[in-house]
Amino acid sequence: MATRRVGLWLIGAFGSIGSTVALGLASLKRGLASPVGMVTTLSEFQKLPLAHFEEIELGGHDLRPDDFTKILTDTHAAAGLYSLAQINACKEDLVSWQSNIRPGVLLPCEERIRTQGQDNWIQLVSSPLQAIQKIGEDLRDFKQKKQLDQIVVVNVSSTETQFPAQNCHARLADLNQALAKGEAVLPASSLYAYAALDAGFAYVNFTPSLGASIPALAELAEVRKTVHAGQDAKTGETLLKTVLAPMFAARHFKVLSWVGHNILGGGDGYVLDDPRNKQPKMQSKEHSVSSILGYKPQTHVSIEYIESMQNWKTAWDHIHFEGFLGTKMTMQFTWQGCDAMLAAPLVMDLARLSLYAQSKGEVGILKHLACFFKSPIGVTEHDFFQQFEMLKDHLGV
Repeated sequence: MATRRVGLWLIGAFGSIGSTVALGLASLKRGLASPVGMVTTLSEFQKLPLAHFEEIELGGHDLRPDDFTKILTDTHAAAGLYSLAQINACKEDLVSWQSNIRPGVLLPCEERIRTQGQDNWIQLVSSPLQAIQKIGEDLRDFKQKKQLDQIVVVNVSSTETQFPAQNCHARLADLNQALAKGEAVLPASSLYAYAALDAGFAYVNFTPSLGASIPALAELAEVRKTVHAGQDAKTGETLLKTVLAPMFAARHFKVLSWVGHNILGGGDGYVLDDPRNKQPKMQSKEHSVSSILGYKPQTHVSIEYIESMQNWKTAWDHIHFEGFLGTKMTMQFTWQGCDAMLAAPLVMDLARLSLYAQSKGEVGILKHLACFFKSPIGVTEHDFFQQFEMLKDHLGV
């Protein structure tokens, strides 16, 4: 039987997550790394016919030209990540995949994200509809040139500012009418989502940006018989919140307040330093605790950019709760992690699971992937353990 070929297309391919995915995928393909951190390599998932690492071809869009090997080597020097021997061993794949990265397609956009790009590389377009067409052309060209059976598009780009709801977001016909008039009714993340879904490819929104999380694009996925999932992957502090909050609820403790302070560096930290870009991330991090507890304690979340942190992040949480006879007690924890290393294996998990769902003929929102996200589309359950059972039940493992 002929080996199948699938594509993993990363929006924001040259970012810290994208470059780590590239190195991780090449390392796994060559047997140079253990798949620690990948859910789909747990024993119960191994009976599923998921895409093998050697079957995956990497491509993507980015706002700047770059070099995977240079990015990884520079990050090694600055943040102590990766192994130079591993980077050199994977260089052939990294160079090959680098040739698949296309200039990002962009209308005039917010300054924080635009400053990370390079004007003479970016594909500037005159209308949202032209942007969708250009992105679609790049995706179809990738599929044809690499002779791929399927493609999954994963948004790992910087967080956008909050985009206001539009009336046309409710129905695909209304959205298409607005786009035909040249109206700016979608942010960049949703233009990429539209192009991916319209081409019949799976789409995953790893970010808090709008992406495909509007009814009109859910309708488009149904029409094109493809799948999508999102949004905002939970990799650190929020993951812990959705693990710990069920314990407080199950023991009938009353949580009085939950305060979390986050500091991080890198490109994501730089973009989130703008309050307009920070707001969607703050909202995404806020709601899980009250949803699990069934009431709303006082909560506070802060996110601060500390340049010297490079690719690392730290979260300090203080939980004030009440126990028997009104006794007030405290739990505190510190989470220190490397965002790219936490995120990259989940990107590969989501890619494999989305491609598998589409190959089985599933259509629409992949609600069973809720355990990967802070704000899972179409799902109100935030208890991590309940979400993980949803995943296993759906997959029959």
